[in-house]
Amino acid sequence: MAENNNFDTVVDFLIVGSGGGGMVAGITAADRGMSALIVDKGKTFGGSTAISGGGIWIPNAPVLQRKGAPRDSRESIRRYLDIVTEGKVSADRLDAYVDNGPKMMELLERSPHIEFYWVKGYSDYHPEYDGGRPLGRTVECTPFDTRKLGEDEKFQRPNSMKGPLGLWVTSKDYHDLAMVKRTWAGRRASLVAAWRVSSNMIRRRHMSTGGRALVARMRMALKDAGVPLWLKTSMTELITDDNGAVVGALVEKDGKTVRIGARKGVLLATGGFEHNEAMRAQYLPERGVENISMGARENVGDGIVAGQKLGAAVDLMDDAWWMPSVKHPMGAVIPLVSERSIPPSVIVNKDGKRFTNESAPYVNFVHDQLEGGHVPAYFIMDSKARARYPFAQVLPGAPFPQGFYDEGIVHKADSLSELAGKIGVPAQNLLETVDRFNGYARTGKDEEFGRGDSAYDQYYGDPTMKNPAMDEIVKGPFYAVRIEAGDLGTKGGLMTDAKAHVLREDGSVIDGLYAVGNTAASVMANEYAGAGATIGPSMVFGYVAANDIADAAPDRLSTSGTK
Repeated sequence: MAENNNFDTVVDFLIVGSGGGGMVAGITAADRGMSALIVDKGKTFGGSTAISGGGIWIPNAPVLQRKGAPRDSRESIRRYLDIVTEGKVSADRLDAYVDNGPKMMELLERSPHIEFYWVKGYSDYHPEYDGGRPLGRTVECTPFDTRKLGEDEKFQRPNSMKGPLGLWVTSKDYHDLAMVKRTWAGRRASLVAAWRVSSNMIRRRHMSTGGRALVARMRMALKDAGVPLWLKTSMTELITDDNGAVVGALVEKDGKTVRIGARKGVLLATGGFEHNEAMRAQYLPERGVENISMGARENVGDGIVAGQKLGAAVDLMDDAWWMPSVKHPMGAVIPLVSERSIPPSVIVNKDGKRFTNESAPYVNFVHDQLEGGHVPAYFIMDSKARARYPFAQVLPGAPFPQGFYDEGIVHKADSLSELAGKIGVPAQNLLETVDRFNGYARTGKDEEFGRGDSAYDQYYGDPTMKNPAMDEIVKGPFYAVRIEAGDLGTKGGLMTDAKAHVLREDGSVIDGLYAVGNTAASVMANEYAGAGATIGPSMVFGYVAANDIADAAPDRLSTSGTK
């Protein structure tokens, strides 16, 4: 018999990882009357969710209905997901995601601390597919004053959504601010930004947006629910009983080994393996092995490895949530999301030729980049582009810092031929590429790659242009920026079923063990349905796992011995 005194701490549900999926699992467990404990190896909470944009892709989320979005039929959502996932994900997992997403959001909105808004217009990533939506289905948390966290405020991860002097911007704000030199909406957004800076200085608020706001709001809900969160606590081993069921974990906390018993189950929400160099070399494609990742530094595959030791199957290990990126001279990785829709620009390979639609969803872009061997690639733009639009956190009209030139990240030349020489591509090819693109820009139709055809391509484009994603590249000096195959985290992980149970190679369930987020193989397969299709499923399956435990899991500590 596994008596409780064999453990230092015993709870119903042990959750390893404090990102979106782990936090929702804790909130759900408490709502179902279970005791839960969240442990995280980091010194700050929130995992990769906290450093993300915080988008959550949930079709028919309650806030969408309140804000006037048309209600989607279940059939249309499933058609869209079937096309996106290309038959690589079981129907019951997709059903679980679609059916439980709105319920999960309803639960969260019962907390007085959690409030969402619709990022209207941020298109699904493939709105042209049957069931896709040009207005999008992405929601985010409203901005949050993190002073309300009290002592926990110092344990918040920073993210990139905060500007100088306390300026805070949402995704919608950034969309408008990127056009500050081009549209009245952009100019209005700049006035709002100036007001926020002065307001924050007077009111001394600590405003956060995006992923930071999301995890702060959920942390408040966890505190209300009495769910403890242990930081700087590393899981070292899962504990199983005589029947092979998972009944707890060994963790390292304050230099000591602590045995935590879990009566009903353990959830692995430890992120992917993006910062594990050996696993990257083992699993990822050759040109994606280099660690240019924006995931939380603690994500080294702990949960995946722990599951594999118990015989768990894995899937999609050769894929990631890829993101074309620029490496900052100081070491940071800068994602290129909006930049790839800058109209007077193209991205070329070592031959000086385009190889895909530059404005395509970032995972698709890097898939094409990797498959064609176009690493690195070069972002080509003219001085008009630099004067009008932000790029890699450099404001419109501002010069690139000298460090970008010193490190060979940015090159500048008075002519395209000279620029080609500096980046080592055939000058004639680059000239022909730009000339061909300029012709497409004049007609508004990219006859090679369809750039600007999708509502997604246009979202970050310039609405004053015939094609928001295209304009002629004509005005020197010209710039070339080195583009790497970066990532937001890895996509492969433990195989799970519709209840988030971890599965063995033969499809059988490892009793008591659940996995969500990037610890589990993605329900999106190799694709991306829309902004927040990483965090959304993580949260939904955290909710599913907690409910499954509450509904069906036995108290294993009272019925079996441990080993």
